[in-house]
Amino acid sequence: MKLSSNRASVTVGPDLGGRVTSLVVDDHELLVTGDADSHPMMWGIFPMVPWAGRVRRARFRYEARSIHLPVNFEPHAIHGTGYAARWVPQADGSIAHEFPDDWPFGGRAVQRFELDDDGLTCTIEVHTGRQPMPAMAGWHPWYRRPVELTFTAAQMYERDSDHMPNGALVAPPSGPWDDCFTDVEQPLHLRWPDGPSLAITSNCDHWVIYDEPTDALCVEPQTGPPDQFNLTKQHLEPGESLTAWMRLSWG
Repeated sequence: MKLSSNRASVTVGPDLGGRVTSLVVDDHELLVTGDADSHPMMWGIFPMVPWAGRVRRARFRYEARSIHLPVNFEPHAIHGTGYAARWVPQADGSIAHEFPDDWPFGGRAVQRFELDDDGLTCTIEVHTGRQPMPAMAGWHPWYRRPVELTFTAAQMYERDSDHMPNGALVAPPSGPWDDCFTDVEQPLHLRWPDGPSLAITSNCDHWVIYDEPTDALCVEPQTGPPDQFNLTKQHLEPGESLTAWMRLSWG
């Protein structure tokens, strides 16, 4: 699935976790790229649904039910179900993912991609099935280094010994980070030496910044903090949906 404009080309892999597999702007590849043999958490821009980040010990309680998720980042569950699944192309140009049986609430997610001369807009919708459920959505981009990030945030979630938010908000220290920030000024800016720049905006109010790798930088807009299902519940009734969007504008 390929989109093109006068300055950019975007490739989406429905069979590769519904991710953006390539983003080329002014002949510069901006993403860490991979293929079907690459670790699905380590490249492209992949969707995080129906949760984003870690779920502590792969379990949470919802409406008096004890929910256990598959452990895929020992000892936690991480990044949802869509990043390693096949998404099905739809007649309207979107791609869809039916949540598997190990997400015990049913429901589905839909992604849309719109490329114009000035940028790329990605949208994720999370739809309930026949029962209420918690829900989150977000993206995990792997931007290729060398790249410079500029952003301002008023607060950051403090992490505990499980590398999880403990619910407290603190003033952000200097990096490196693998942390979730709030009250973030938008847009966030990325600039490549001798290459393009990106201005990143989203309706998401939480941003995870992961800049510890030497080959990549991750700027992850999401609708809540990691482990949100154990911190503050996101609740959808049957027939309701959650929509998140991210806009990458080039300069």
